[in-house]
Amino acid sequence: MAIEFLSGEHIYLRPLTENDVNGPYLKWFNDPEVSAANGHHYRPFTKDEALAYVHRAAGATEEIVLAIAARDDDRHIGNVTLKRIDAIAKSAEFAIVIGDKTAWGKGYGKEVGRLVLDHAFNELNLQRVHCGTYETNIGMQKLAAFLGMQEEGRRRKAAFKSNRYLDVIEYGVLREEYLATKAQ
Repeated sequence: MAIEFLSGEHIYLRPLTENDVNGPYLKWFNDPEVSAANGHHYRPFTKDEALAYVHRAAGATEEIVLAIAARDDDRHIGNVTLKRIDAIAKSAEFAIVIGDKTAWGKGYGKEVGRLVLDHAFNELNLQRVHCGTYETNIGMQKLAAFLGMQEEGRRRKAAFKSNRYLDVIEYGVLREEYLATKAQ
C-alpha cells in the first residue's frame, strides 16, 4: 500500500521508492521527448543513478522529492520536487516532470502544483517559491502563471539543448500572491 503524503482528486503524492526504479521512471530521462524541456538526456540515466537519487532523496533535509501517482490506477506518472529549501530566507525551488506521456495535457501538473505550493506555504511556512524553465517550455510557463508566479527575469542563453542555446525564464510567487490567486 502506497503512503499518500499529499492527496488530490486525480493524483496523490508519495515518497519515491526503489520499486519506482523498476517501473517506467528510468525510461523518462532517457526519452528525448520527455527530456526536451529539462536538464536531462545529455547522457544515459542508469538504474544505479536512479537508485542513488532515490536513496539521497529519502534522507534529504533541504528538499522534498515526491512521486506523482494517478489515483485511478496508482501508476507512477511523474515526480515533483521542492528543492533548495532555505530555512532562513523561507524559500524553495519548484520542479516537476510528468514522465508518462499518456498523462500529458490532463491537468495533473496544475493539481500537483497546488498541492505542493499549499504544503510549501501552509506547512513549511515558506515565503517564496520559484522555478526556472527553458524559453521553449510553454507548458511550464503556463503552469507558473496558473500558480500565480510572476516572471522575475531571464538568464540569456543559459542552457544548451538540441544544438542551441536557450534562455531560462525565472518565475516566483510570494505566499500572499499565491493565496490571493488561489482565492479567485
